[in-house]
Amino acid sequence: MLRASRVSSQLFGNQVPLLRSVLPPPPRYPSANAYNAALGPGHTTPMIETNNILTNPSGPEYQFLVGEGLYTLKEDLHLATPPPHPSEAPVINPNPLATNPQPATAGSRLTLFHLDVRPLPPAFYKVASRSMGLHQSIEEHPNESKTSSELRETSSEAARINPSELPLDLSNAPAFGEGTALLTPPNPKDANKRRKPKNSVTKSNSSFISRVIVHETLNKRLQDRPADGLFAFANVNRAFQWLELSSPLKAEYLTKILFTKAHCLCHDVNTLTKSTSHIDVIMGFSTGEIIWWEPISQRYTRLNKNVGNEASGGLPPQGIINGTPVSEIKWIPGSEHLFLAAHMDGSLVVYDKEKEDAIFSAEEEGGGGGAHAPGEQQANGTSAINHSSRIQINKSVHSKNQKTNPVAVWKLSNQRINAFAFSPDHRHLAVVSEDGSLRIIDYLKEELLDLFYSYYGGLICVCWSPDGKYVLTGGQDDLISIWCPSESALIARCQGHHSWVTSVAFDPWRCDDKNYRFGSVGEDCRICLWDFSVGMLHRPKAASVRQRGSISSRRATLQRADTTNTVGGRLRSDSNLSATPEADREDNAIVPHPVEPRARTAMLPPVLSKTVDDDPLCWLGFTEDAILTSCKSGHVRTWNRPSDASSQLDEKDDS
Repeated sequence: MLRASRVSSQLFGNQVPLLRSVLPPPPRYPSANAYNAALGPGHTTPMIETNNILTNPSGPEYQFLVGEGLYTLKEDLHLATPPPHPSEAPVINPNPLATNPQPATAGSRLTLFHLDVRPLPPAFYKVASRSMGLHQSIEEHPNESKTSSELRETSSEAARINPSELPLDLSNAPAFGEGTALLTPPNPKDANKRRKPKNSVTKSNSSFISRVIVHETLNKRLQDRPADGLFAFANVNRAFQWLELSSPLKAEYLTKILFTKAHCLCHDVNTLTKSTSHIDVIMGFSTGEIIWWEPISQRYTRLNKNVGNEASGGLPPQGIINGTPVSEIKWIPGSEHLFLAAHMDGSLVVYDKEKEDAIFSAEEEGGGGGAHAPGEQQANGTSAINHSSRIQINKSVHSKNQKTNPVAVWKLSNQRINAFAFSPDHRHLAVVSEDGSLRIIDYLKEELLDLFYSYYGGLICVCWSPDGKYVLTGGQDDLISIWCPSESALIARCQGHHSWVTSVAFDPWRCDDKNYRFGSVGEDCRICLWDFSVGMLHRPKAASVRQRGSISSRRATLQRADTTNTVGGRLRSDSNLSATPEADREDNAIVPHPVEPRARTAMLPPVLSKTVDDDPLCWLGFTEDAILTSCKSGHVRTWNRPSDASSQLDEKDDS
């Protein structure tokens, strides 16, 4: 044995150091044949889709207790997550440090809607009673029924505002692009007949769409739906589903679309045109492309497409107008055909669903949009513009060139836009970006009104309060920040998450004109619920010596009340502004607010913080009966609200 060991050391002695440095063998993955082995009889394409799975977990770990009672998990709907398309090259040995570009993903996100008109939550009748009316067409979105300056708090917090002094409600809100005759669509012969997309999605031979599965009883299920039936569109990677959440057969999708190499990242339903016979849906993809889809007639139109890139190195096609992924997409309030898309190159693009696309190049000063006032910001050229303090208008909505898309293009920064939200009064836009900025924009005038920054890191999600007074943001600083645009101030920070905050939303059924309930979810798999009222926040001692700094006169369009003596004095420091006199500032430039230190900011703890999923959460929604959460792996969980009986018992126990 000793001799043999010596011989082996002589033969292989020089190779031992090499053997010690060799990486372990790569993991074995299924071959392409094994991947496509599950073929149904008579099918020529792999049966790669699977069915949704509905379960009803129970136990203490599937409950959480809040002041109003016990929330319990009603059901867990696991959306089928498709594997990569067979045409994609298999990844043999994925390197976690690889920098190869991968399709952007957004987990599973939902768009909830009713086909029938639903009443507003009770709290909103109190809030809306001071306005001059409500629109039936947007009743399922109660947060779109108030003006941003209503219910302003005075310095005494006791004075009431005379309704005659309030601005008019949504009936007087101007439409986007109003006065531009080129944006007025021609009146159809039949006013009740909506224009539908051009192509049939079920008979499409497009390489963009892999497969379409329509439920065989789709029409019957739509006819037999309950009056309060809740529907949803959901995306998970390259799959897009239409679900009936109020049906006992909710695991059976009404329609499922599988895309080839594109991941659906965002989608929205036009509540203005929605009816029992017509639904306008828009989807934004990781390739930058956009689809306008009408699910009842199963017709679609592709926007921002460019098939010319399909033959270039196997890369997926990218948009002809903007080739970066679409991170957020929404219909412009009050418009039947215009929608806004946020691209990951820092651009906001307005599209018309009925226009053709054309190769886009920024218009020069004096061109189509040059006569519009904001276009004057481009006087020194694109490179001279500081995207952090103004909007670069590459094409104005008032441009004379409106024959093709895009309708308007606004460049905000060189980092990606993560989310945006329209204000309830249909006048303002809140935009959050990877650069950690929150921008308040008057999108009707194409004008930046205010600019805030996160404590640190990028901002991921944003929403408005139902009355339009406050804006919530969440992001990579693990905090939720409460902003008051009319005050140009940070009101409070909310600390309760242990990782990035991915979604925030107000609970309209637990809000009134003074108290607010909102929720948040994050990558820590937690849901947090928060109760907020201005009276409960106290100014930190370190902030008692602060004084109000100068504020740009352009922000007066937010109809800000005089806040010199407002409660708490939660106003931004003027330490970074004192060296920049108003007279020396560049016209139409917004000075960013300095980041408020923690010692000067009220901190709000959650009323609930609980882990509710095994995977990072990415979406949160509220209905009258439940709270819905979704995670990146496709789990959609419904948490029933406390019943009236349990709430009454809790009240008796408290008494």
